[in-house]
Order: sequence, then structure tokens, then C-alpha cells
Amino acid sequence: MRVDTHEHLFIGGRWVTPATADRIDVISPHSERVVARVPAATPTDVDRAVSAARTAFDEGPWPRTDSSERIALVRRLAECYTTREDELAQLITTEMGAPITFARSAHARLPGVMMRAFADIAENYPWQQTRSGFLGGDVLVVHEPVGVVAAIIPWNMPMFLIVAKLIPALLAGCTIVLKPSPETPLDAYHMAELLDELGLPPGVVSILPGDQDTGRHLVAHPGVDKVSFTGSTAAGRQVAETCGAALRRVSLELGGKSAAVVLDDADPDDVAEGMLVAGLMNSGQACVAQTRVLLPRHRSSAFLEALVDKVENLTVGDPFDPATRVGPMVSQRQQHRVRGYIENAQHQGARLLTGGTALPDTVDRGWYIRPTVFADVDSSMRIAREEVFGPVLSVLTYTDDDHAVEIADATEYGLSGSVWTADIDRGSAVALRIRSGTFGINQPYTMDPAAPFGGVKNSGIGREFGPEGIGAYLDTKSISVRA
Repeated sequence: MRVDTHEHLFIGGRWVTPATADRIDVISPHSERVVARVPAATPTDVDRAVSAARTAFDEGPWPRTDSSERIALVRRLAECYTTREDELAQLITTEMGAPITFARSAHARLPGVMMRAFADIAENYPWQQTRSGFLGGDVLVVHEPVGVVAAIIPWNMPMFLIVAKLIPALLAGCTIVLKPSPETPLDAYHMAELLDELGLPPGVVSILPGDQDTGRHLVAHPGVDKVSFTGSTAAGRQVAETCGAALRRVSLELGGKSAAVVLDDADPDDVAEGMLVAGLMNSGQACVAQTRVLLPRHRSSAFLEALVDKVENLTVGDPFDPATRVGPMVSQRQQHRVRGYIENAQHQGARLLTGGTALPDTVDRGWYIRPTVFADVDSSMRIAREEVFGPVLSVLTYTDDDHAVEIADATEYGLSGSVWTADIDRGSAVALRIRSGTFGINQPYTMDPAAPFGGVKNSGIGREFGPEGIGAYLDTKSISVRA
């Protein structure tokens, strides 16, 4: 099997020799073989990247460029990106095992949509506005770039989340150092190649694959003005502590344990089909996955029967097969983690309806987990409280709408959720009562670029997407004016 090898790092818009010969092996979660090697960025490389970004922000043209020029550049990037979408889908399926159909429709297509949407939003953003003051004179409100941004990217939706941070930061006039996950650096190299062709001023963007030590050095670097982090809640707490000590701006998009509330007037087949997306998208490796399914007790049998039937008919296996709906976990470590949750759920008394820890019949290797459904789950069980990040659904039952809301909110998280019903007004009432940053009615929450995305409670701080996503990379200055 061919192993692609990258010899250089993208620092300050140039391909440079890394500080050491250390390499990261990129392993296919399907074949368990090394498919690529990339340099492992060290603290020395981080220092070089932040220094380049600092100089570019403090002395370079990018923060002082008119917003129209930055918007035009992002539109050119979107055009270049779109011509290579299929190549990116292949890379993502290779490095993290996303089923190729989902890689094409979500991983590869949505970033281009987001780039164009952010450019449209920036066209109408109030970069400056004048207000009439109450004490005489006018007040000029100016939005300015926050500075040097450190962006930490997870492995589950890598290009999508690169774009969610990179593009609004660029539109705001910031410079940025991106650290992709060591499991999924290939899509980041894909973006670096596009940026290299784009002709940004020196120092504006750096991309440094690396491990947790690399990330910690970047987050703590005194040359960084803002950190944007997506990842686990445990890691997010560490990032927040570091940024708090330095009084550094921080945005955190963290974990979830979202609920899909199924009302008693919903159609069982429609709900079951929806759960294949809401709960099992990306093989269950999604922070917005609604892995707690709340069913009305008096109709639970009908919903369970439909759900199990749909799950058992999912195609599991080779992620390059267009028929595959569930691929492998990203790593052996993640496979073992998910297996641990399944075994613990059985030990605590949850009833296994389908799936489990054995490999699917369709594979003889790879880090796979069979799509799994548990019934008789209650909110005290680990599988109902903690983020599993795998293709595992936990079914809980409720007595009435008030009870459903109580169960949905019985979690330390508050990222996403959904309600399924034939009565939109009733569904809207339920959605408004549940404490969550995002919600969907008769669909999984749709991550629309126009809508602010983020969580409450332990699911994070701040918002991405929409005008709020650009505002997250801006400082606000007010200037009093008296003629």
C-alpha cells in the first residue's frame, strides 16, 4: 500500500522544514495500516508560527485590508476548494473512516457552502456604525480584529471545523495558527495547499499537526490573543484554565449528550429513519448526536420495533463502499472506549436490543462497533450521562411532556436536541423549555451557516456560524464624537 509522506510544515504561508524529524503516522481505521506520514510540530515550530502571525498582525497589511478585499479572497478560496471536493472526501474517508457517501455530502460539500455563506454574511456585517449618544454627540462603534488566533481542531469533522474557525477569523482580519488532530492531518494539508495558491500576505496562516503537548504550548503561548477550541469537555476545561490565567479570549465548543424527544403523535417509521441521522451520523462520532432517545411509555413498543428494524438493516463495513452507512471508529483507542460503555451499560442493567461489542459480520479487521440500541435505560446510568461518541443509542421512557423535558435536561450538557411530533406548536413548546444551545423540530439540528451554533452548561462558551461567528473574532471599540 502506498504511504503518502509530507516533509514540510505550512508556517506563515510558506512550506518550511520542521524543527525535528519526528513524524505522525496516519493509520486507516478500516485497514489498520499506515496510509500517510506528516511532520509532528514541536514547541519550536509553534514559536515560529506564532511569531510569524504576530508580525503579520502587528505590522502586516492583512488586518488593515478593507473588508471587501478579504471577502473577495474568501470567495476565491471557495471556488478553488469546490474543484477539489471529491479529492477531499477520499482523504477524509482514508484518514478517519467516514463512509464515502457521508464524506461527500457533509465532510467535503459543507465547507464550501460555509465559505460562501460567511462571505455573504460579511458583506452585510456592521463593521462600523454611528449611534446617537444620550449625553450629547455621536458614538462611533468600530469592530476590529481580535489579533492572533490559536485554533484547535478535532478529528471527527476536521475540514468542516477548520473552515468554521479559519474563515471568520480571516474575514475579521485576524492571523491564525491551526492545529489539526494527529488522527486527521491530511485534510489540513489539503487546505494548506489551497491557501498556498491563494497568495495571502506572509504570516497570516500556519497549520501545525501535533499532539496534546503541541496544543498546550500553542494555547499557552503569550503571543496568542484568542483561542478557539473544539473537543472534549475535559480538555476544554484545561484550555479555559490556561486562558483564564492569561485573561485571554476563548471560545469552547465541547461535548454533548443530546436528547431526541419523541412525542406520542409522531410516526414511528419517520422517527426511526430520523434517528439514523440524528443519533448515528458520522458513525456516531458527532458532538451534536442525539444519542438519548426519549419515548412515550405507552407507545414505546411501536417506536422501539421500528428503530431496531432500521438499525439492524444499516450497512456496516468498508467506508469506501457507497452503500456503507456506518464505518469504523477513528482509532483503536476510540473503539475500546465505546466497547467499555457498552459493557458498562449491560452491567448496570440496560437491555441490549441489537448490536454489542462483537465485530460486524461484514468485516474481519478495522476498528468497528456494531450499531447498538439499549432499552430500559435511566438517567443515572453512565451511558445516559456521558458522551459515548460511537454508534450507540440509549432509549429512555417518559410519562408526559413535563417528564420528557425533565429527562432531557437531566444532563450536564446542553449542545443540541430535537423533538418529533405531528403538532408543530406542541413541538415548539417542548423545544423552548429544554436548555440547549441548538434544537431541531422533526429533524436533527441542522448546522446552518446562518444560525449561531454552540452550547450551554458543559457544552461550551461562545457561538460559531452566523454573524455571531464573525463577531467571535472581533473586538468592539467605541469612540465618542463631539463636533
